[in-house]
Amino acid sequence: MQQRGRLRVYLGAAPGVGKTYRMLDEGNRRLARGTDVVVAFVETHGRQLTADRVGALPVLPRKRISHHGTEFAELDLAAVLARRPEVALVDELAHTNSPGVGNAKRWQDVQAMLAAGIDVISTVDVQHLESVVDVVEAITGVRQAETVPDAVVRAAEQVELVDMTPEALRRRMAHGNIYPPDEVDAALANYFRPGNLTALRELALLWLADRVEEGLQRYREQHGIAATWETKERVVVALTGGPEGEALIRRAARIADRTGGEFLAVHIARSDDLAGSSVVALDSQRVLVQSLGGSFHSIIGQNVPNAVLEFARANNATQIVIGASRRHPLAAALTGPGTGMTITRRSGTIDVHVVSHEYVSRARVLPSLAGGLSRRRRLTGLLVAAALLAILVPVCGRFRPDLSFGSDLLLFLLAVVVCSLIGGFWPALAAAVAASLLLNFYFAEPLHTLTISEPENVLALAVFVLIAVLVSRVVDQAARRSAEAARSNAEAETLATLAGSLLRGAEALPALLQRVAETFATSSVTLLRRQLEAGPGAWQVLASVGEPVCSRPEDADAEAPIAEDLVLALRGRRLAAADQRMLVAFATEVAVAYRQRQLAETAAAARELAETDRARTALLNAVSHDLRTPLASAKAAVSSLRSTEISWPEADRAQLLAAADQALDRLTALVTNLLDLSRLQAGVLSADPQPVGIDDLVNRALGTLAEPAAVDVAVSPELPEVLADVGLAERVIANVLENALRYSPPGARVRVVAGQQDGTVELRVIDRGPGIPAAARAAVFEPFQRRDDRAVSTGAGVGLGLAIARGFVVAMRGTINLDDTPGGGLVVTIALPVAGQGPQMPEPAPA
Repeated sequence: MQQRGRLRVYLGAAPGVGKTYRMLDEGNRRLARGTDVVVAFVETHGRQLTADRVGALPVLPRKRISHHGTEFAELDLAAVLARRPEVALVDELAHTNSPGVGNAKRWQDVQAMLAAGIDVISTVDVQHLESVVDVVEAITGVRQAETVPDAVVRAAEQVELVDMTPEALRRRMAHGNIYPPDEVDAALANYFRPGNLTALRELALLWLADRVEEGLQRYREQHGIAATWETKERVVVALTGGPEGEALIRRAARIADRTGGEFLAVHIARSDDLAGSSVVALDSQRVLVQSLGGSFHSIIGQNVPNAVLEFARANNATQIVIGASRRHPLAAALTGPGTGMTITRRSGTIDVHVVSHEYVSRARVLPSLAGGLSRRRRLTGLLVAAALLAILVPVCGRFRPDLSFGSDLLLFLLAVVVCSLIGGFWPALAAAVAASLLLNFYFAEPLHTLTISEPENVLALAVFVLIAVLVSRVVDQAARRSAEAARSNAEAETLATLAGSLLRGAEALPALLQRVAETFATSSVTLLRRQLEAGPGAWQVLASVGEPVCSRPEDADAEAPIAEDLVLALRGRRLAAADQRMLVAFATEVAVAYRQRQLAETAAAARELAETDRARTALLNAVSHDLRTPLASAKAAVSSLRSTEISWPEADRAQLLAAADQALDRLTALVTNLLDLSRLQAGVLSADPQPVGIDDLVNRALGTLAEPAAVDVAVSPELPEVLADVGLAERVIANVLENALRYSPPGARVRVVAGQQDGTVELRVIDRGPGIPAAARAAVFEPFQRRDDRAVSTGAGVGLGLAIARGFVVAMRGTINLDDTPGGGLVVTIALPVAGQGPQMPEPAPA
C-alpha cells in the first residue's frame, strides 16, 4: 500500500514576511543532505532575493494555459507525478488554477501529490484560511477570493509560523523588497497599515495556538495522560439547572476573561432523571453561556461528582466553578458530604471555586405540605387512617389473648402503610404517631397508661415509627416524581409544539399567542411594546388574541418580560410559579416569532426597494444612453443644416436629413416602448382582438424592420385566422424579429415558420445566435433585461422588447415561450387562439 506523503506548511501573517524564502531555504537544506527535491511551483513576485534563493534546486517547467486570449503559467501536476521526487516545493497553497487545469485549486494538486507518496512543502497566508476570511475582511476591508479549507492546513504534519513585527514588515515594504516602488505608498496606506498587520499577526498566532492545542490533546489521549497540564487556563462551571446557574456562569466567564482562557459549562443529566432540573432554566443558561463566549455541554452520568471531574480532566481544565450547596445544614449533616465537597476533595491539581449565592441553604429538609399529592387525597388518607385505627383497636383488643405485641405492631404498621399509599407522607406520619400512642396505651404493659415496662417494647415502638416514616417518605417521593414526570412530559410536548409553530412563517405570531391562551386557559394574550418616544407609560399593542385586549402591563393578571421594550401580558387568571416558568419559554418563542415577522417585513420592503432601484437604475441607463444618443445625432444633423458658415451639397443635406430622421425614429420607438411598458404595469392596456391572418401579421412586421431581407418566411396563407389586435400583434412579431436579427452572427439568417396546434396557431421565430440558458429565460421577460449587459454600449436597446411582447401577447389571450434551436440558437414561439373556435387558451395572467 502506498504510504501517504507528509505536508509541511509555512504560515504567514501577511504577504512579504518571508514564507517563500523559508520554503526555499528548507529545500536547499534537504538537497544538501541528498534528498531528491524539486521546485514544482514558486512565485517570486519579482523579488530578486527570493529568485536567487532557488539556487541549485531543479525547477519543473510550468504548464501553459491560454484562456480568453491570455496565457497563464500553472503548476504541472502530471509532470510532478511523473517525476515522483521525494519532496516537492509548492508555493501559494490557496491559489486558484486557471480554467483548463485539472483541479480548481492548488491545494487539490497538493492532495494528489500527497496521495502519490510525495512529501510537499508549501506556503499560505492566514488571510487565505476559510475560517478567518470574514474576520480578515472586517479588519482590512479586502475580501479574499482565494481560500484553502482549514482542515487541509490542520492536517499538515508541521505548520511553522513565519513571523515579523509590523514595523519590520513596513520597513521591508518601504525598501522595495516586497512590491515595486510605484505600489509601495498605496500598500503602506491601505493593507499594510500598522493596525491591520498587528491584527493579522495576532490572528495567525491564535490560529496556530489552537492547532498546537489540538496536537497536545492528541498526545495526551495517545499516552493516556489524565493529569492536568496547565498550558492554558480552562474554567469548567458545573450547572444543575437551578436558579443559581446564571451567577455561576458569569463568575466563570469573569475568571476565564481575567486569565485569557476559555470556559466550558457542563450539566450532568442523571440517567434516572431524579435531578429535577428545569428544562427552561437550562435552555436559558445555555444561551447565556454561548453569548459570553463559552461552550455548553450536557452529559449523562449517575455519579455527579465523578462525571464533573472526568469531564474537567478530559478537557484539561485548570479550574472548576461550583455553587455552594442549597441543602439545609441539617440535611447535610444527616446525608453526608454533598456534590461540592466531594468534587473539592477529589479534584487533585484542579482548583475548585465554591461560589456563594442567594439560594444557599434554602432547600427543604422535609417535603412541603403541597407535595405531589392533592389536598383531597391527603384528607382521604387521614380519614382512612382514622377509620383503620378505630377498627384495629377493638379488634386487636378482642383477640388480645391470642395475639402477641409483635402481631399488633404488624397490623398497625399495615394500616400506616395503607394510609401512606393513599395520603402520602404527612397523613402517614400522623397515623404512625397515633398508632404508636394507641399501641402503647392499649397493648403495651402496663395497659391503659403511657408507661412502658419492658425495654423491648420501647424498641419495637421506635422501630415501628421509623419504618412507618420511611415507607411514607418513599411513597410521597414516588408521588412527587410521578407528578414532576407528568408535568415535564406536558412541558416537553408543549415546547415541541411551540417550536414547530415557528415553521408557519408569517402566521407564527398569532398562532403562538393563541397557543399561549389555550395552554394557560386565559381569556386574552397581548404582545406589548414600550413606546419610548411617546413617554414612559406609553405602550403599543403589536399583536393580540382574545378579549379584553390588555393595553398596558399593569392591567395584566400575569406578564413575562421579553426584552427591555417587549412584554407578554395575559388576562383571565393568575398563574402559579410553575406556570410562570413555562410562560417565560413561551415569551422567548413569541419574541423570536415577532423578530421573524419584523425580518420578513423588512426583507419584503427591501425587495420592493431593490426592485424599484433596479428599475430606476435601468431606466436612468436607458435615458442616459438610448435617449441621449438619438437626440445627439438629431441635434448634430439639424445644427449642421442650420449652419450658415457651410454650404452643403444636396447629397450631404439628404444624408444629414436621413440621419436626423433615423435618430428621431429610434427616439420615437424608445419612447413608445416606455409608454407601452407604463401602460402594461398600470394595467390600463386594452386589446381589440379581430380575426386576422398570421401571414398578414408577419408581412406587416417585416415592413418595420431595417433588414427584412435577412429573414426567411415560411408561413402558409392557408392557415386559419387568429384572434389578435393587429397593432399589438405586429409590435410583438417585430420586437421578436429585431432581437433575433440583433443576436444572430454575421451572415446567419432568421427563419419564421407557423403551424396549427390544438386550437391555436403557433408562430416560431428561429435564430442561430448564442441562445439563452434555461435558468435565465424567465428573467429576460422582465423590463430592462438584456441578454448581455454590454448591449447598452452597442445600441442594442434597453431590454424592453420581450417584456412588452409578453404583455401584449397575454393581453390577446396568447402565450410566448422560449426553447433551444437544435444546433444552437433560440426559438421564440408565439401562440394565438384560432378565430371562430372560442377561447382555447388558459386564463391569462395580468399583463
